[in-house]
Amino acid sequence: MISTSGTASRSLSITKRVIEVNGKAANVFGLVQPGGTTGLVLEADGQFDVALSNNIDEPTLIHWHGLTPPWEMDGVPDNPAALLAANETRRYSFPVGAGGTHWMHAHTLQEQNLLAAPLIVRTAEDAKRDEQEFVILLHDFSFTPAEELLARLKGSASKGGMAMNHGAMMRGMAGGMHGGHTSGMPGMAAMDLNDIEYDAYLANDRTLDDPHVITTEKHGRVRLRIINGATATAFTIDTGALNGRLIAVDGQAIQPVSGSRFPISMGQRLDILIELPREGGIYPILALREGSIERTGVILASPGANIAKVATRGSEKGPVLDLDLEQGLRAVEPLPTRRADHRFTLTLTGDMAGYTWKIDGGERLRVNPGDRVEVAMQNMSMMAHPMHLHGHHFQVVGINGKALRGAVRDTVLVPPMASVEIALDAGNPGRWPLHCHHLYHMAAGMMSFVAYEKGS
Repeated sequence: MISTSGTASRSLSITKRVIEVNGKAANVFGLVQPGGTTGLVLEADGQFDVALSNNIDEPTLIHWHGLTPPWEMDGVPDNPAALLAANETRRYSFPVGAGGTHWMHAHTLQEQNLLAAPLIVRTAEDAKRDEQEFVILLHDFSFTPAEELLARLKGSASKGGMAMNHGAMMRGMAGGMHGGHTSGMPGMAAMDLNDIEYDAYLANDRTLDDPHVITTEKHGRVRLRIINGATATAFTIDTGALNGRLIAVDGQAIQPVSGSRFPISMGQRLDILIELPREGGIYPILALREGSIERTGVILASPGANIAKVATRGSEKGPVLDLDLEQGLRAVEPLPTRRADHRFTLTLTGDMAGYTWKIDGGERLRVNPGDRVEVAMQNMSMMAHPMHLHGHHFQVVGINGKALRGAVRDTVLVPPMASVEIALDAGNPGRWPLHCHHLYHMAAGMMSFVAYEKGS
């Protein structure tokens, strides 16, 4: 049960741990409870009451991605809270809100070193359903420290690449850091899908060489809560021979969508329902790296099934993420219909040549409590940007100039040369980050703030 007022806080520790990646020991971080359980499972509409302890030898801070805490508990360093010092414990207490698949992670480069964990909020209805529930947390992993990865990206950019503007992208930069290009329209430069080649892609800390095998019931129903915790890698979830029903995105219920492939960019979450066959068997659930043959995933297996090996590299490249699915999503509980009090237009800019990423117009995002706010984001760069807003949920209300009443989310993908419009109700005063959830784009400047006016 979740802690409530008058009871002891739930303890959560930031720790160091060792996992095996590609046959080698990897020193990574973790977020664990006293018994060793990773992450948190809480009850909807209760109180988030957590004592967070920093048991590593460097300062850090954790962001509760998908929840809407008071601003001072959001977890972005110096906005407004200070970093959590080594050996310091800080208590967080606020209403947890409605149910959903969320997660928590460092809002620093430490996120690259797996300082992230699931944060699942379950409803009473969830507990009553006749279904097995499993969480899949995806990561990209490098034995190279994040600071060095970022330095290489910036260093490559400074080594004489031809400067290019919005419509261009530099290919083949120094150091082998960039990969996964796809051709654009005639006369346009190629879109760069992946700017880091990782050592491994993980699902629940494992590669497909030694996958997480999930024991399932024959002819049972499975709910997969999938979190893309990767710092710089988008995936497509492939349910293979099984038909999936997408029932929620970013922890928010949608009208179900059936299929076998579902895109998931960095920071996003998918809830997928699967009906298992009566005869049982093994069923890989794969995450296909965008524009590349690498993949990761888990194996669903009924008791006694023979586990066949699944290669970490497929025969075809993973799909390039677009907005086709997004255009068809519809929220179960959309925002009330009303006129906007403020409309803002943001331009997402940058290129690989300089490795500088920006949000033009972001300095104007000033709102008042109670405002209905609409924000149009136009991507004039040649990389996709999963845009995440802290402290709020928003509804997708337009794609490439076409109005719609789409999904409610906290992270939406804006592909190259595309535009996405979102609407939100300003009901949580603070100075809230709106940023790209590609860690290195954010670190290189792609962050702005939705700021409530003073006295709000």
